[in-house]
Amino acid sequence: MILGFPDSRRQALAVVEALDARYGEVDAHRFPDGESKLTLPEIRGEHVVVFRSLHDPDRKLVELLLVTRALRNHGVKRLSLVAPYLCYMRQDCAFRPGEIVSQKIIGGFLAELFDDVVTVDPHLHRISRLEEAVPAKNPIVVPAAPLFARFLAYRPDQPLLIGPDAESEQWVSAIAKDSGLSFAIALKQRFGDRQVSVETPDVPVRGRSVVLIDDVASTGTTLMEVAARLREQGAEKIDALVTHPLFVENAVNKLLHGGISEIGSSDSIPHATNVVFLAPVLAETIRNGLDYNPNCD
Repeated sequence: MILGFPDSRRQALAVVEALDARYGEVDAHRFPDGESKLTLPEIRGEHVVVFRSLHDPDRKLVELLLVTRALRNHGVKRLSLVAPYLCYMRQDCAFRPGEIVSQKIIGGFLAELFDDVVTVDPHLHRISRLEEAVPAKNPIVVPAAPLFARFLAYRPDQPLLIGPDAESEQWVSAIAKDSGLSFAIALKQRFGDRQVSVETPDVPVRGRSVVLIDDVASTGTTLMEVAARLREQGAEKIDALVTHPLFVENAVNKLLHGGISEIGSSDSIPHATNVVFLAPVLAETIRNGLDYNPNCD
């Protein structure tokens, strides 16, 4: 069965429909002191796929611990996590003495809970493979690039794709290859959560349409800085596509007022900007990568 939560219901049900699977949902009640009371639906079968995107992660991680322990006590032999957005991947090294490298700790925690961990374009910078961060038996990365490429392929203006920093090149280049569009990469220096310096690539943009591509957008500071430089250079239209739309602190309005015309995202996180929907590729991954057979339920 596919086991979901209220906060990921729409995405989970889309995957359930694609698989013709059985769906159950965890009932979550929050006590006044912040603790969670969770109730499982009827559980059948020895393999359960837990679907939950892990933005706003701290409460969700505790709830995953409670749910997985209870499922094991119910006799479930195999537990798979489908988390389109995987949290705590950005803190992958200690930048100052005493800083905790949360990527390894949270990755190890998830690997202890689940046999399989499926995610979409995790933010891996100083490592290249998901299993280095999440040492589960079967870690799987689902790329969103083909879906974004398909979304862009029909644009008549043939936009230039620009990644805001070196980390983005892996995603931008893949989208460019699949869509047949040109791309370039900017250079970024980060001085804090809300302060960055950006140097745009040495390519002509005057009179062109540009699409900024990034995997994660939180405050939107980086995208705003790149857009400002591109406007100075005469770009005609600037849009943005983001895999994981965290978008905190009124970021979307800031981006729109900062010169970005349209903002699109995947539904790895439910958001009003969702234009690319992951259910087909996630269902295919469950069907093939997890050897999923709905008749076994």
